[in-house]
Amino acid sequence: MSKSILPTTTLILAIICGRGSSLVALGNEARGELSAQANVMVEITCTATRDYRDPFHDVTLDAVFQTPQGRMLKVPGFWAGGREWKVRYASPEVGTHRWRSACSVTADRGLHDRTGTVTVTPYRGENPLYCHGPVRVAADRRHFEHLDGTPFFWLGDTWWMGLCHRLHWPEEFQRLAADRKAKGFNVIQIVAGLYPDMPAFDPRGANEAGFPWQRDYSSIRPEYFNQADKRLKYLVDQGFVPCIVGAWGYHLPWMGADRIKQHWRYLVARYGALPVVWCAAGEGTMPFYGYKRASEDAVLQKQGWSEVIRSIRATDPFGRMITIHPSRSAREIVDDPALLDFDMHQTGHEPESAIGAMAAQIRGSYEARPVMPVIAGESSYDGLDMREWGGGVLSSAATRQMFWIGLMHNGAAGGTYGANGIWQLNRRDAAYGPSPHGRSWGSTPWDEAMLRRGSAQVGLAKRFFARYPWQHLEAKPDSVAWGDNQPIKDGPQPCALGTGTDLRIVYVPRPRSVVVKQLVPQTDYMASLFDPVTGVYSSLGQIKTKRDGTWQHLPPDHRHDWVLVLQRPAGQVPAGTRPSQPGQPIEVRSHRSERIRAASKWRILVKRVQP
Repeated sequence: MSKSILPTTTLILAIICGRGSSLVALGNEARGELSAQANVMVEITCTATRDYRDPFHDVTLDAVFQTPQGRMLKVPGFWAGGREWKVRYASPEVGTHRWRSACSVTADRGLHDRTGTVTVTPYRGENPLYCHGPVRVAADRRHFEHLDGTPFFWLGDTWWMGLCHRLHWPEEFQRLAADRKAKGFNVIQIVAGLYPDMPAFDPRGANEAGFPWQRDYSSIRPEYFNQADKRLKYLVDQGFVPCIVGAWGYHLPWMGADRIKQHWRYLVARYGALPVVWCAAGEGTMPFYGYKRASEDAVLQKQGWSEVIRSIRATDPFGRMITIHPSRSAREIVDDPALLDFDMHQTGHEPESAIGAMAAQIRGSYEARPVMPVIAGESSYDGLDMREWGGGVLSSAATRQMFWIGLMHNGAAGGTYGANGIWQLNRRDAAYGPSPHGRSWGSTPWDEAMLRRGSAQVGLAKRFFARYPWQHLEAKPDSVAWGDNQPIKDGPQPCALGTGTDLRIVYVPRPRSVVVKQLVPQTDYMASLFDPVTGVYSSLGQIKTKRDGTWQHLPPDHRHDWVLVLQRPAGQVPAGTRPSQPGQPIEVRSHRSERIRAASKWRILVKRVQP
C-alpha cells in the first residue's frame, strides 16, 4: 500500500462540516495525502487518461481502504461525468487510512492502481451525525442509536419528491428544512428520482438537470445527481438523516432487475459515505396503477426487490441500515425478513376510525420474529384530500393520534409524519395535478402544508419522550383498560409503555377514564398529565396504588386524547413541573390556560407562564 500515485491523478477532498459548509482539502493532494474529521465524508476524484464510448458500463472503479485497525473496506466508485470518477469515504476511526484504486480497465493509469492516504482526526463540530456517528439498530433490536451508543428517536418527515425542481433550490428547500429542524425532525424520507404517482420521465419529476436516467435507460445521468448532491448534503449538514428510497416499486419491471441493481450501486457509491439509511423501494410490490398484469408483477417485484436488497448489502462497505417501504409491512414484501434491519409500515390514510387497525398491525410486527425495530413510515397524511373518493380532508388530529398509536406499540422507537402538499410538492402556481388513476389528492401548496398543526404536534411527542428513558421502554398493551365500564369495541383502545413497574406512560386516544394495571400494590407514584395537542405538562402530585396494583384516572377537561405518566421513585417528576398541595395552583410553561380534572382529589390550575 506504499506505492505513490502518478501526477496525472487529480484528488479533491470535500468535507461536509456540521455548520453546513464545504471546505477545501486539507493535506497534500499532489501526493494523495488527505485529511478529514471523523465520520465526515472525503471525496477522491480520479481522472481517466482517455475517453470512453459508454463510461457508465465500460468502466467499474473501486477503492480498497485499510483502516488503522487493519480492516479492509471495498468502497465502490462512481462515474461523475466526462473523464471523472469519484470515490467517497468516511470513517469513525481516527488515524491514517490507506487506499488503492482498482479499475476494470487496468490499462488506464489514471484510474487503476492509484494509492493515497486519508488521515482522520477527531470531529470538532456540533452535528450529532458526526459527533455521535451514523444511526444503527440498538442492541435491544427495538430502537435506534448512533454509532457511539447515543439513543436516536426516529422522527421522520415525508418529502418523496424533494429532489425534483418543484421545490426550488436553495431558498425553498432550505426554508422547509429549517421549519422541520425547528420542530425536531431528524429523518427525511426522499426518493432518488424514480418517483411514485407518475409514469416514468414525467416532467413533474425532473430536477434542474433533467432525469436520473437516459430515457431508454441506457445510462445513468450524473448531471441529475450533481443537483441531488446539493440537497442531500444540505440535509446532512443540518443534522437530518436522509432515508433514501431508491425507486418506487413498479420501476423494477420497467427497468429490469439488473439496471435497478446498477442504480443502487450508483446510490451506494455516491451517498453511502454520508450518514444515510437505505430504503430499497417504495411500495415494493405495488404494480403501476391499473396495470393488467398486476398480480404477476407483484410476485416479480417481491422476488426482484429481495435480490436488490441482497445486492445493496454486498455493495455497501459502510453497513447502513436497510428497509423497504411497503403497502402494509416490509416483512411481507421480501422473501426473507432477515434481509431487513427494521420493519417499515404503511398503515393507511384513514380518519380516526383506523386507529384500532393500526394498533393491531404495529403490535403484530412488534411481536413477530426476527425481532427488529418497527416504524410507521406512512400513515394518515395530514390534510390529505379524500373528497374525490367520497371522503373528507384528513385532520391533524387523525395524524397525531396515528403517530402516538405507532409509538405506543413499537416501544417508542419513533415514527414518520407526512403532510399532503409536501410529499408531492404542490406549488401555489402549479398544483401536482391528477395521479395516474385520474384523481387528485388536493392542491394545498407545500408552504401552506408546512404549517399544519400535526407537524408541530409530532415534534411535541418527541420532546415528551426525551424526558424519560424512552430507549428502554417496552410496549405493555395489557396494562391499561378503559375505566368507565363501557363495552369494549373494536375502536381505539388506551395503550401503555413502561420499564418494569417503575414507569408507566399511558396514551388515551379518547376523552375517557382509564385504569392502569400491573403496578406495585399500595405504592406511591408521582403522577403527571401531558396534553399532546398543546404540549402542556401538569403534575398530579403523589398517588398511591390500590391493593390490586391498579389506579384509575378520569379524563382532563379538554375533549381530546391525553397522556398519563406514573413514575417511581417518589419525588421524580418531569422537568418543568412540580407537585402542589390540594387546591393550590401549579405553574407549567405553556401557550394557553386550561383546567384539568383528576380522579384523585387534586384540583390543578394550569396557567400560562412566559418563557
